[in-house]
Amino acid sequence: MDTKGFVVPPGQGPVWEMAPGRSAALKLLGGETAESVMMFEEGAPSGTVTPMHLHYDSDEVTYVLSGEFTFKIGDEVTVGGPGTCAFMPRGVPHAWKNTGPETGRALFIYTPAGAGKVFEDMSRMQRALSSMNDDEIAALFQGYRWEVVGPPPF
Repeated sequence: MDTKGFVVPPGQGPVWEMAPGRSAALKLLGGETAESVMMFEEGAPSGTVTPMHLHYDSDEVTYVLSGEFTFKIGDEVTVGGPGTCAFMPRGVPHAWKNTGPETGRALFIYTPAGAGKVFEDMSRMQRALSSMNDDEIAALFQGYRWEVVGPPPF
């Protein structure tokens, strides 16, 4: 397959309503980038948190656009606002939480794209994470080579 460059204008790309007030605007899909990269912009309400997890086959990068996010990567905890960039290597447990008082926005990038496929598929199904219990989420993620290794650390 020949991969060609392209531009995704503002307001374009599928949007997945992950939970009430939490959405992901998918900007780069794996199939469009020859599985090189997957990227989405997430709007995360204050208090949004992820469990401790890792990805077996993809590195993850988060770039904070607005708000305040706290990251736990391995044993290190860091708080950052706009312009903060976090790198979570494959195989390293990590989690994040919006610890600011307002909805925050961040770009999430997976390379190669494999770990991001879960967001692409959930967007197509339009199934909210909030409709699933912790065991269902863990089983879903396992199919995309993620592993939930603990509850939210915050």
